[in-house]
Amino acid sequence: MSIVPTELLDIGEVAARSGLATALRYYERRGLIEPVTRHGLRRQYAPDVLRRLAFVTETRAAGFSIDEIRDVLDASPDDADLRALATRKVSEIEVEIERLRAVSQRLRHVSRCRSQSLFDCPRFTQGLVAE
Repeated sequence: MSIVPTELLDIGEVAARSGLATALRYYERRGLIEPVTRHGLRRQYAPDVLRRLAFVTETRAAGFSIDEIRDVLDASPDDADLRALATRKVSEIEVEIERLRAVSQRLRHVSRCRSQSLFDCPRFTQGLVAE
């Protein structure tokens, strides 16, 4: 006989609290979350699913793939592959931060630039790469 936590969250509550109603079943199919049990046809989740979903949301926004997120969630803290993935992702995120800083500076300049055309403005075009 298995012991089921008493404070389970219904799938509707998880959807409402996480804001991820349309993604829950997808994340379940991909192995990122799993219900503890069912109450009738409705899935029931342990309360820690909300933290797990917050992590999924955060890492998706940072550019992690579903497979990478699953690898992180399934890894043990001493997993060398986890550490390599984390190191690689930190580098990728830092490159993206620098790219976004350049865009931010360019847009800030747009708000004050008086050039006839922005593409005639050397400050605006500095660092732009033509395709």
